[in-house]
Amino acid sequence: MPALALAFNAFVWGVSWWPFRELQARGLHPLWATALIYAVAVLAITGWRPQAWGQLWRARTLWVLVLASGTTNAAFNWGVTVGDVVRVVLLFYLMPLWAVLLARLLLNEAFTPLALARVALALAGAAIVLWPAEGGGLPLPRTLPEALAVLGGFSFALNNVMLKREAHQPEAARALAMFLGGVVVAGTLATALTLQGTVATPPVPAPAWVLGALALAAAFVASNLALQYGAARLPANVTAVVMITEVLFASLSAVLLGAGVVTPALALGGGLILAAALLSVRG
Repeated sequence: MPALALAFNAFVWGVSWWPFRELQARGLHPLWATALIYAVAVLAITGWRPQAWGQLWRARTLWVLVLASGTTNAAFNWGVTVGDVVRVVLLFYLMPLWAVLLARLLLNEAFTPLALARVALALAGAAIVLWPAEGGGLPLPRTLPEALAVLGGFSFALNNVMLKREAHQPEAARALAMFLGGVVVAGTLATALTLQGTVATPPVPAPAWVLGALALAAAFVASNLALQYGAARLPANVTAVVMITEVLFASLSAVLLGAGVVTPALALGGGLILAAALLSVRG
């Protein structure tokens, strides 16, 4: 059951690109959708543990977690909605590369040979994935979805490092910080881009998209509960391996539904990135 719970969490995140695209087709931009979905989760936590607000306010360092979690969700959800899903998910999983650097900076963890091997594998995989098809130029993000994927992976690594650093904080306060981040970051960015005319205003409430957004919110809350249930009952290395199946769910669903293409270069680069993620399990 714990392994199935983790697989359910990975499945929800792996196929979440599809409902986000469906909501966008009905006029709701992924940033507005993210803010709405996480607002529902914040209301649920408030009803469950109202004291979490006071705990969050007193623990000022948790506001870094608010920004990190919010940036992760805003970038990932936006990226998989507008870009090639397989490419975005693989670049997002450069997280082990950033985790090594951030752990050194924030947790004072030493560079080990295994950590440096993860960095090398992740960099090599990223270079292959991002190498320009026409040859020439540096292997850097060239499109909005690619930039969002890299930013999301970096902020996800910061999110995980901060969770480890602030493990002594109350669980409800940490959960509130993570969900609140989705509301604050995505909502602020959506508002700013809407005022600029870059993002459309949310459509008039209609059953087609309101029910879909509420269903997606329920799926995310359920997946979070499944993650907590599974992670509390399995070793951390087993949890990490099962969670990597998110890439499998995302890739298969995207290829089957025409939202992603797997090229030989993408498969090679993605394999190196996933190898770095698996090495982080041993670390």
